[in-house]
Amino acid sequence: MKLQNKVVLITGAASGIGRAAALLMADEGARIMVSDINAEGGAETVQRITARGGQAQFCRCDVAKAGEVQALVEATVAAFGQLNCAVNNAGVGGKLARTHEQTEDTWDLVMNVNLKGVWLCMKYEIPHLIEAGGGSIVNVASLAGLIGFPYGQIYGASKHGVLGLTKGAALEYARRGLRINAVCPGFTDTAMVAEMDSVASRQLQGSIAIHPMKRLGTAEEIAAAILWLCSDDASFVNGHALSVDGGAAIQ
Repeated sequence: MKLQNKVVLITGAASGIGRAAALLMADEGARIMVSDINAEGGAETVQRITARGGQAQFCRCDVAKAGEVQALVEATVAAFGQLNCAVNNAGVGGKLARTHEQTEDTWDLVMNVNLKGVWLCMKYEIPHLIEAGGGSIVNVASLAGLIGFPYGQIYGASKHGVLGLTKGAALEYARRGLRINAVCPGFTDTAMVAEMDSVASRQLQGSIAIHPMKRLGTAEEIAAAILWLCSDDASFVNGHALSVDGGAAIQ
């Protein structure tokens, strides 16, 4: 098993990519702290893990709030004794609109969750990861962190920011045994994408069409990339933004 006896904290794990990563990493021997603002979904993720013979607990957390993030990381260490890997996945899409029609409320929500939330998670995770002898952080960015998308410019700005945080932090802690990478999923078959489809079908279908493979990715495909980055198989990979997008970013 690739993560035998490792402790992994995953935010945004009540559904979608976070849940898929939690299930896969538990199958690979990790003990999982499941976190989300959605307590019902988080409890279901824990139930699915334990039904498969894995170990998991749930802790509710709004990643935009420093006190809650600190409490989450401390709860993880209290429950499992250490922290070896973290998957900072919690995120929101925000409203799709032209730049001049966007609102300050949308800016604040998306930036607070997607960008500030990743920074806060790393801020409180890193000391415990170093204390455990090093480990791995995977920040979930997006194809929108690599290229521009009309109507989704605030979301894209937040994900470009995640890559900046990832690269800077990777350089800071490389000599401490801590690797920090990002995954950049293309459009993936999750509830967030389904919600976008319901409010802006034309824009979404156009975005899907840019994928050379002409399909959505699956949460399980993104989870497999996250697992690899957390595992010793990626022991010399640091500060990297891994595209999992069916080739969309290379066009």
